[in-house]
Amino acid sequence: MEQKIKTDLLVIGAGSGGLSVAAAAVQMGADVVLLEGHKMGGDCLNFGCVPSKALLSAAKATQAFRESDAFGTKSQDPQVDYQAVLAHVSDIIATIEPHDSQERFEALGVKVIREYGSFISHREVEAGSYRIKARRIVIATGSSAFVPSIKGLEDVPYLTNETLFELQNTPSHLVIIGGGPIGVEMAQAHRRLGIRVTLLEAVKILPRDDPELVSVLESKLREEGVAIRQDIQVTQVSKSDNGVEVELSNGEKIEGSHLLVAAGRRANLEKLNLAAAGIKQSKTGIEVNASLKTSNARVYAIGDVIGGLQFTHVAAYHAGIVLRSSLLSLPSGVKNGHIPYVTFTEPELAQVGATEGAARSKYGSELAVCRFSYNENDRAIAERSTEGIIKILIYRGRVVGVSIVGRQAGELINFWAFVIANGIKLSKIAQMVAAYPTLGEINKRVVGKYFAPRLFESAGVKWLVRFVQKWVP
Repeated sequence: MEQKIKTDLLVIGAGSGGLSVAAAAVQMGADVVLLEGHKMGGDCLNFGCVPSKALLSAAKATQAFRESDAFGTKSQDPQVDYQAVLAHVSDIIATIEPHDSQERFEALGVKVIREYGSFISHREVEAGSYRIKARRIVIATGSSAFVPSIKGLEDVPYLTNETLFELQNTPSHLVIIGGGPIGVEMAQAHRRLGIRVTLLEAVKILPRDDPELVSVLESKLREEGVAIRQDIQVTQVSKSDNGVEVELSNGEKIEGSHLLVAAGRRANLEKLNLAAAGIKQSKTGIEVNASLKTSNARVYAIGDVIGGLQFTHVAAYHAGIVLRSSLLSLPSGVKNGHIPYVTFTEPELAQVGATEGAARSKYGSELAVCRFSYNENDRAIAERSTEGIIKILIYRGRVVGVSIVGRQAGELINFWAFVIANGIKLSKIAQMVAAYPTLGEINKRVVGKYFAPRLFESAGVKWLVRFVQKWVP
């Protein structure tokens, strides 16, 4: 029997973005209904950020055994129990899971319906036996692994990020299609866990990032034994006696025990019936304006489902914009120039704002570029983690982009996200005193690289110093 519900706000999807909207809206006094047909917490908790970082942490702990000679401890090749590693991953998910659970959100006052939602009109959504009419609707259905059209792929067993962490047997040779953040992170993690890894990329690995900094990470991956093949196409996949065989565009064949497809993401749209609500979509996702409204003014879309920057923290940022607009009727718009993103390998690779190539195209000769190497930082030297560099891009005294590769790059980039978001001038950063010895000094020292030639090579400054020394008592 159909049950009819009227509500202030309907949220479709219980990933990071949808949960942020639902939790805040109900606590601000709105009547909220939340739909989720799969797992609470979405991709991030169950298949993405959380399990991948847990796996990377296990791999980092394993690698420490191999690299301890430099610290006076005899190194050794550790014995890895792959199933125990996956149990660690499951435990981390279980630890975080209650925060995203149905029980928590129902305790907050949200009506949670564990069904997929499908539009039946501009303001109504059908979910199982429910028919829901809402004043405002937020689509937060996220994304899932994009599976490219490769001959034979549909006939062989392959993994995506949604099935990788459920493996029952240990791979002997993991072949990865796709050199984006997921592919690169999983390549290093599995290699450090003692698994042979081949990484295949049609162009260059991590093509969105600064090539100079990517080369530092690439060298580390190769040094650890990851076989990287770039600028090459996968033309066919087939079963083999030992698992799968991948044929490349140059005729080469690579045999592996397991195949991981990490060739990008696609927006989850298929169950929504967007046409019934008059909602337009593009090749990458749902079309929205600066306020994240769709072509249906009563419906918003946030996070991965609109394409663009597909990160958990972006979905959370979008949630804040939608809350201001839908609940408070305050003007609010999306900006992306201050959004950081990180590849959590070792060394980490982090970016906020423009890369050097994009900035040079926009600002030309007025762009200033300053670098500072990790091998000039005492903390990095003490930890023997001197592989790395920070690069800041300055236009008329303000930072327009920062790229970092090195230890804790993901932590260091947050400072620069704050700087760019608030338009803080370099002169203000120069006044900061950074604790010694910390990696955080890198952020201060790179600013010093900008001011040093202006201070020490200035004829005016030298004249002033001589004048003071001669005439001022």
